[in-house]
Amino acid sequence: MLYLSLAVICSVLVSVLLKVAGRRQLDVAQMVTWNYLVAATLTAVVLQPPLDALDALRAPHAPWLSLLALAVVLPSIFLVLGRAVAVAGIVRSDVAQRLSLLLSLAAAFLFFGQTATSWKLAGLALGLVAMVAISLRPRGPALAASPGGWGWLLGVWGGFAVVDVLLKQVALSGTPSMAAVLASFSVAFVLMLALQLWRHTSGRSRLAWRNLGAGAVLGLLNGGNILFYVHAHQSMPDSPATVFAGMNIGVVVLGALVGVFAFGEATTKWNRAGLALAVLAIGLIAWG
Repeated sequence: MLYLSLAVICSVLVSVLLKVAGRRQLDVAQMVTWNYLVAATLTAVVLQPPLDALDALRAPHAPWLSLLALAVVLPSIFLVLGRAVAVAGIVRSDVAQRLSLLLSLAAAFLFFGQTATSWKLAGLALGLVAMVAISLRPRGPALAASPGGWGWLLGVWGGFAVVDVLLKQVALSGTPSMAAVLASFSVAFVLMLALQLWRHTSGRSRLAWRNLGAGAVLGLLNGGNILFYVHAHQSMPDSPATVFAGMNIGVVVLGALVGVFAFGEATTKWNRAGLALAVLAIGLIAWG
């Protein structure tokens, strides 16, 4: 359970760092750029995907369209998550991120031939209710509030589901998962670096060492989350549902505690009911 706990902590600390970034006037786009350099290096050094696995990406059937889409979607959803944390808070953003599995599950039913068991359908229904409940702001429904909060939450919800669907497509192609992750991280870094150089030369945002440092920390947390999650599955090969449920429920619960007690984020009774329903929904999906 140590690896699983560390994966949960890294995931929540990513949201904490994004929350702090807004208060310290750090450039999140620059942070995300350097994050992928560090995360790609960690993946290459620690998980050590074999070079022949990377060679498989040159094959005619290699899913380069999906990999390139991942390289664009991954940094984009990171930026959306950063904005959601700043506007809607850690509590609701982490729940929206974890409940993205509802959309991935629906895609699995519709496009990947997964069986829709009664447990999974029940979890899907409860999760949708939970998503509505957590999207309500402390001063009323998100739709009636100032623009932004609920929209960014929906962006997080849908964006992480798109990432999951793209990863499923890559897996179905037979491409080794760690090779695909390393390739996506590397291309994402190159694309984001080109964007930051353009912003720097055009005077829109000057490159700064403080953003590089914060991005390196973000990369350690992001990479650590992936590495510890992989090791958790390896250490409990007969309990994938436990790892899946533990990761998602752990992030929801710890994120809520950190958001409320460390940052004083306000929650309504509907938000708290949504948190409880989210935990129950994840449990039902894992059980199914």
